Amino acid sequence: MSELAIRCENTGKKFCKSLKKSMFYGGCDVLRSTLGHIPDTSILRPEEFWAVEKVDFEIERGMSFGIIGPNGSGKTTLLKMLNGIFMPDKGRITVNGRVGSLIQVGAGFHPMLSGRENIYINGAILGMSNKEIDQKFDSIVEFADIGHFLDSPVKYYSSGMYVRLGFAIAVHGNPEVLLIDEILAVGDKSFQIKCYQKMHEIRKSGTTIILVSHNEYVVREHTSCSLYLDYGQKRFIGPSEQAINLYIKDVYERRLQRKNDKAAFCSNQQKKAEIRGLKFLNSQAQEVDFIETGSFLSFRVELHVQTSIDKPIVGVNFYDDHGLVYAANSYYEQANMPGFAQGQKVIQINVPELHLPTGDYLCSVVLAEDEVGHLIDWHDMTYKLVVGRAPNARGLLKLKTEWQV
Repeated sequence: MSELAIRCENTGKKFCKSLKKSMFYGGCDVLRSTLGHIPDTSILRPEEFWAVEKVDFEIERGMSFGIIGPNGSGKTTLLKMLNGIFMPDKGRITVNGRVGSLIQVGAGFHPMLSGRENIYINGAILGMSNKEIDQKFDSIVEFADIGHFLDSPVKYYSSGMYVRLGFAIAVHGNPEVLLIDEILAVGDKSFQIKCYQKMHEIRKSGTTIILVSHNEYVVREHTSCSLYLDYGQKRFIGPSEQAINLYIKDVYERRLQRKNDKAAFCSNQQKKAEIRGLKFLNSQAQEVDFIETGSFLSFRVELHVQTSIDKPIVGVNFYDDHGLVYAANSYYEQANMPGFAQGQKVIQINVPELHLPTGDYLCSVVLAEDEVGHLIDWHDMTYKLVVGRAPNARGLLKLKTEWQV
C-alpha cells in the first residue's frame, strides 16, 4: 500500500455567485456532455470564482495534518473535496484508504430515524458490515453518551448530541483517513477532551488525521504539519508552529491596514512632541515581533520633542480581542520620569519576564503631560506582538517555579 495517504495536485474548485447563472451553466454543461462535448471546467465564466485554486500537497500515512486560514479561505471546500462530496474542477486528488469524516452537524443522518437506526446506516456508509456494527454498537453508544435518546428520532437531538454520535461512528469505523472540521467546537469541553484522546489513540494505530480548526492551540497540540489557506490558495505548508505564526501576522497586518488613522489631536506644528515608533527587543537587544511567554522583553519608545515637557507621561498598552490586557505606564507606576528637553528621546521599559498569555496583541503608545488625560500624541493599536508558547510548555502561561521534593 502507498505510504502517501493523500495527494493533491494543482487542485481547484469554483462556484458561481448567482444562483440563476449557476443553474444555467449546469444545464449547458449537461447538454454539452450529452452531445459528447466535455466541458472545460478549468475556465471561469461570468459570476464564477475560485473557492480553492492551485492547491497541491502530500500527506504521509499516519500524519496528523492541520488546515488553517480565515473564514472563506476554502478550508471546508477543500475538506469536502478530500471526502468526495465535491469533485475538483481542475487538478487531481488521490486518497488512499477508507475515509471517515465529521464535516457538518447531522451530515448523513436521517432526521426521522432513531439514533440506533442511524448508527447502522452511517456505519454501512463507512463500509462496516452489520456484524461489525453489532460488535461495536455498545462501544459507539457509550462513547456518544446520548443516554435515553438512543431510540428517539435524531431530529430531536441537540447539535452537541449530533456531534457526539457522528464522531463516535466515524472513529469506530476504523478509518484510514479521518477528516474533522471545526465541528468539534460544538461539543462540550469534556467531550472535546475525549475526542482528542481518541484521535491520539487512533493516530498511533496508523490513521491519518486531517483537522480544520480556528483554535491555534488545538492545531499546535494535535498536528505536526499544517496548510495555511488564504483566499483559496496555498499561502504556506510546513510545521504547524510556523504556519500559525504566519497566519497570525497576516491577520494583524490586514487589520492594521483596514484601520483608519486616528484623527490627530492637533497638527504637527502644535504638538509639543511626536511618537516616532515602538520597537520590541529581546534579551540580545534584537528587534522582534514574536516572543515566548515568560521571556525578557524591552519596549523601546522613540520620541521627537519639539518643545520641552516638564512632567512627561509615557504608556504602552497591550490589547487582545477582549480589551486591555496589560499596561506599562509611568504615571501609575510612579516611574519618576524626568522632564524632556528638546530633541530626540528614547524611553526603554524592561520587563524581565513577560508573563502574558499566549496570543496575539495590538499595542498602543501614549504620550501625555502632567496628567493622563492631557494627551500630546497617541499611536492607537498601531503595533503588533505575538506571544507564543515556550517549547515543551503547557497552557497559556509560563511561570517561574521552584520545585522541592
